[in-house]
Amino acid sequence: MKYFEDLVVGSTARFGNYEVTREEVTAFATAYDPQAFHLSDEEAAKTHFERQSASGWHTAAMTMRMLVDFMDSDEPQASLGASGIDELRWLRPVYPGDTLSCETEILSKALWPGRPEMGGFRSLMTVRNQHGHKVLSFIANPLIATRAVAS
Repeated sequence: MKYFEDLVVGSTARFGNYEVTREEVTAFATAYDPQAFHLSDEEAAKTHFERQSASGWHTAAMTMRMLVDFMDSDEPQASLGASGIDELRWLRPVYPGDTLSCETEILSKALWPGRPEMGGFRSLMTVRNQHGHKVLSFIANPLIATRAVAS
């Protein structure tokens, strides 16, 4: 289990391999972001997207899936959720057939004021497609348990 004390500023990790399907893009868009260019190639052809593209919110959700899988299996963490994200950017469209992966870098860390059982850190999350193109980035502000209090 990785705790606050184990975090190293400047450390990086690469993980994830998420295959984007047309069915999932359509289902997410239908439920949460039913803009025409997320629903069909025909409507998207009338826009700068040129073909059906995933919602940016769907891309963020796929990123969260990869992150939780990473934290649960490859690198278990004493996660306590997050206090938010900053600087969310959708950098390039994500299309059905793309395969996404993540990389993260810890930018800073600090004990949470008045809460000795937890700390927070800032990390830059970058999501890329199979061509290595950046499609999404944000600064995450996760919370994590301290080892001393967890023991």
